[in-house]
Amino acid sequence: MNSTAPTPTLPDESGHFGTFGGRFVPETLVAALDELTHEYEKAKKDPAFQAELQDLLKEFCGRETPLYHAERWSEKLGGAKIYFKREDLLHTGAHKINNALGQVLLARRLGKKRIIAETGAGQHGVATATVAARFGLECIVYMGAIDMERQHLNVVRMRLMGAEVRGVEAGQKTLKEAVNEALRDWVTNVRSTHYILGSALGPHPYPMMVRDFHRVIGVEARRQVQEKEGRLPDLLVACVGGGSNAIGLFHPFLEDEGVRMMGVEAGGHGIQHGEHAARFQGGKLGVLQGTKTWLLADEDGQIELTHSVSAGLDYAAVGPEHAFLQNEGRVEYTYATDDEALDAFQEVAQTEGILPALETSHALAYVKKQAPKMGKDQILIVNLSGRGDKDVEQASRYLLPTEDDPS
Repeated sequence: MNSTAPTPTLPDESGHFGTFGGRFVPETLVAALDELTHEYEKAKKDPAFQAELQDLLKEFCGRETPLYHAERWSEKLGGAKIYFKREDLLHTGAHKINNALGQVLLARRLGKKRIIAETGAGQHGVATATVAARFGLECIVYMGAIDMERQHLNVVRMRLMGAEVRGVEAGQKTLKEAVNEALRDWVTNVRSTHYILGSALGPHPYPMMVRDFHRVIGVEARRQVQEKEGRLPDLLVACVGGGSNAIGLFHPFLEDEGVRMMGVEAGGHGIQHGEHAARFQGGKLGVLQGTKTWLLADEDGQIELTHSVSAGLDYAAVGPEHAFLQNEGRVEYTYATDDEALDAFQEVAQTEGILPALETSHALAYVKKQAPKMGKDQILIVNLSGRGDKDVEQASRYLLPTEDDPS
């Protein structure tokens, strides 16, 4: 690890985290992104905006979320004292609403009446549909056709709240294609529409803005662990798709050099071409959907197929700030396979009575391996980024054999 932690003031004015990030978009979107950046900078300094955001986070979303001691699992693993940051208890069931709420307030300031979003696991789509309903705005959510099948419950939730869910049949029919369609829509309807991008990805100011709306996770966790333990944790763990829940937890701790941080990507069936979504395992520097970052591409620069049992981690690129933090040595990144994530999903459910999202289960799979190697006097916080209600049907196919299945 570097002796000097990266300053939390990044990105620079052009949206770069070192060599990563920036803005690579059609000319049509430049004015909209400039307008969004300007309005966001004003909102950050506006006490009325911040007061409304904080009030809604508390009264509408249910913040602050608990820092829960997973006592039985800690005892079973026999090492570090494990805490769960319970973002799964938020309204809509995941951390995604922190950012969706902040952005819908910005959309209102900008006078935009139409909201679009992309979604993979469906949690960001549900969060966006929720805040659009709360403020009476038209809402369209783009979702890959395959993701619509494996996250059908969330599709129904979005439609019940009045959102139009548009299935995407192109390409791999997952998150990358959903982002493509949302960007095409925005280019066409930029004057009336705000795009609530769901992760710390895309062109500037999105990686910065999404991070800032999720920093509340780490700010709360930092205070809570000091209240409970009288000190900071030894290790933070979070799953990483685009990276919003992870950067939200990590960012307030970046200058605390004694706090180690681990992001866990989707290892899928293993680190072979087309079988995983672990960008730091054989990925390369490139540009995808508006930002320069680490991504999975072949020798010709074509984006590779990805796979994960978790729709929310099934994406070919990682947020640019994560690429920067990995490059600087401040945050470490590993991966968990589908099988490891499913195993952790079931173990936490049966040990703690909590069904974690399959995304979160990748982080828990790393905790299962790492916690026993740590001392009983050490503290580990894992971000429970979402609850697993949406994943029950899919997980049950792997974990609960039917009567007709002799296995």
